[in-house]
Amino acid sequence: MRPVYIPVGHIVNAHGIKGEVKLNPEGFAPDFVAEFDTIYIDGRAVAVKSRRVHKSTLLLTLPGVEDMDAALALKGKEVSICREDAKLPVGEYFDVELEGITVLDDATGEELGKIHRVLHYPAHKVYEVRGRREYLIPAVPGVFIASVDVEGGIMRIHMMKGLAIDEN
Repeated sequence: MRPVYIPVGHIVNAHGIKGEVKLNPEGFAPDFVAEFDTIYIDGRAVAVKSRRVHKSTLLLTLPGVEDMDAALALKGKEVSICREDAKLPVGEYFDVELEGITVLDDATGEELGKIHRVLHYPAHKVYEVRGRREYLIPAVPGVFIASVDVEGGIMRIHMMKGLAIDEN
């Protein structure tokens, strides 16, 4: 089942004295997060007044946040987006959607475990799967990933020697 909200980062500080907040996107490009007109802080919808990318962060102007003190009061808050507002290319998913789904060997149907977390590396993501054994599965469709059914909670993989972390 897809989550309603997708965490995209945390407010890490105030920026300047006029109430801008600095959002550190976690696992997302600042440009992607900047596309959303509404963000969610503490489950409350907040309409973004203005936004701009600054280095690897996003600077936001929010309603009711008019000075540095108001901006600092938001420091440490998690920022989310509504899943329905996000448009991803076919075959791409948010990490939080994949965490917890069951991973099966496509050839045998054997259950290998569940995705514990998604690791980010320069070349591609890697799924950490925990079951009777622990596996590191590169997120490469067609090579390692046979199919993904987020709604059904199933990912099928092409099992290969060396994917289990205790193999040589």
